[in-house]
Amino acid sequence: MKNAVVLGLGSNASLCRNGRMLESVHILEKACRALALFIDDMHVSSVYETPPMYVKEQKNFYNMALCGFFGGDPFELLQLTQKVEAEYGRDRLNEIRFGPRSLDIDIELFADMRIRTDSLEIPHPRLCERAFVLIPMLEILPLCADIGNRAFYENCLKSADGSGIKKFCGPFKIT
Repeated sequence: MKNAVVLGLGSNASLCRNGRMLESVHILEKACRALALFIDDMHVSSVYETPPMYVKEQKNFYNMALCGFFGGDPFELLQLTQKVEAEYGRDRLNEIRFGPRSLDIDIELFADMRIRTDSLEIPHPRLCERAFVLIPMLEILPLCADIGNRAFYENCLKSADGSGIKKFCGPFKIT
């Protein structure tokens, strides 16, 4: 059985790959293509430029969300998303918490599951305070009929600080 999932993606650091510089938006697009290999019926949001939230002295982030269906369990999805992050330069051992990164992928929702372990919390523990996740997530939520609670997340967005968030570009075409 496949479960509906919502992922939040962000980037604010470029990456040199094969002698070519990849900027944040290109990293997000390539990450979506990699995620499409194991997330079925995937829908992606627009990309939003957002000011940094926790560590202020860094470049703006580019954030988006995607939804689709995954055939494994949440811990398998975590392993796969962390592998994609590593492919695009993420080094969790040598980064500043909430600091610059080439790619961050968070599991926001996994069906209606609630998980609390040292390595994974679902729903994501800071989902309701992050307008940079809620805005793109609400954009695509109607496309994931298996994820409910739209009114709850709309109410969360009303109390989250969405100042400075602006749409950067429309959704990528992932084929």
